[in-house]
Amino acid sequence: MNILELATKRKTARKFKPTPIKDEDIEYILETARQAPSGSNRQPWRFIIVRSHEMKKKIREASEAGEKEFYENLSPERKVWYKEKGLSPSKPNLTEAPILIVVVGDTSAPNYKPSLWVTITYMTLAIEELGLATVTYTPSNPVLVSDVIDVPDGFMVESVLPIGFSDDSKTKEPRLEVSELVFRERWGNQS
Repeated sequence: MNILELATKRKTARKFKPTPIKDEDIEYILETARQAPSGSNRQPWRFIIVRSHEMKKKIREASEAGEKEFYENLSPERKVWYKEKGLSPSKPNLTEAPILIVVVGDTSAPNYKPSLWVTITYMTLAIEELGLATVTYTPSNPVLVSDVIDVPDGFMVESVLPIGFSDDSKTKEPRLEVSELVFRERWGNQS
């Protein structure tokens, strides 16, 4: 598949089959990730592979603690929106997925967050190419997750990617048309 086909086909999965993931597939995802561009070529990403149920459970508990606090502070309108989307502080996919890849950023690197999101994008496309699925979960309180997995000072968890074969029947969310997204020469000029 070409990149457009992969991007068009790819959808978020929040439910996973327990089927194990091959080591060579994880290596392929990581090899793809390391090819991403980064600010000043600092490559500010590190990856923690988590397979054990015990560690996945600790990550889930820390994630859910942060999510509960986040959800308590939502405006009433956003609470309704999250509920309509079926979103909640509960993150069962963090223990159901056969593997987690935790993406950690070097906070001393210039523009580390945009660089991390480029590598995460590379990873999501590699995951799709392999016939696997993921969701780019960003913990509401990354410090709690960083503490669980012993991330040192100067580094911070940016995202947790549960990876597996999708067991999620939800369809891909619709995308706006290019004509709705693009202006010519200045804002508002679509001609």
